[in-house]
Amino acid sequence: MAKEKKSTINVQGLAVTIISQHQDDYISITDIARHKDAERSDYILQNWLRNRSTIEFIGLWEQLKNPGFNSIEFDGIKNMAGANSFSLTPKRWIETTHAVGIVSRTGRYGGTYAHKDIAFEFASWISAEFKMYLIVEFQRLKEDESQRLSLAWNLNRTLSKINYRIHTDAIKENIVPPNITNEQQQVIYASEADVLNMAMFGKTAQQWRKENPKLEGNIRDHSSMEQLLVLANLESMNAEFIRMGIAQGERLAKLNTIAIGQLKSLTNHTAFKKLGNHQ
Repeated sequence: MAKEKKSTINVQGLAVTIISQHQDDYISITDIARHKDAERSDYILQNWLRNRSTIEFIGLWEQLKNPGFNSIEFDGIKNMAGANSFSLTPKRWIETTHAVGIVSRTGRYGGTYAHKDIAFEFASWISAEFKMYLIVEFQRLKEDESQRLSLAWNLNRTLSKINYRIHTDAIKENIVPPNITNEQQQVIYASEADVLNMAMFGKTAQQWRKENPKLEGNIRDHSSMEQLLVLANLESMNAEFIRMGIAQGERLAKLNTIAIGQLKSLTNHTAFKKLGNHQ
């Protein structure tokens, strides 16, 4: 199930809803149409879809981006576009051609949405000035989101580092035997660190380095926010397991089960229905 996030930007006093999935952003063209006529946004959209240039643009977008696009039906629509009797609604376009660049939704965030490429093209048709402000506010939103993600990642990375001290203290107090060399101690610490790596990532630090020779840092520096959060939890749990005297193999199995469960929980917490599904 695809992750989905809803945001709203203010463009020249008009609230415009944006729905994001992974790397794709869909903007409400129903909201954009209200800039031209607040009471008849559906009529504005149909007028835009009547234009042959519009059909050619959104059809080309689908051919480039959508493997399931029905090009035969598209050709039929394109041939009729521009005629006085021709009319086209977003729903008919979607159902006839299996388009994905434009979607219709019901519910609280109902309306017609379009991929940002198409939404910006529609905004140009509405008003060049409005399109400019739309792009400025959209870019501002993306920059703010990037900064927040960076802050959250750094926080989880710091938490993981702090909990690692708890983890190493437990190793020192319960596993490291007295009167051994520093080199021997480092082997033990590395072995326990790889218990966490195996439980979380399914590979040791050395295996990761061999697979990624050109990347700087270590496996944790290239982890997601969710992985870092779970890793911080695993460090605390493994410290307690060590103090309880649980053998390394048994600890690895327990930690792996915990990691899978927590990652699944975090994923489900942020997962929503696919963009085209009804609410």
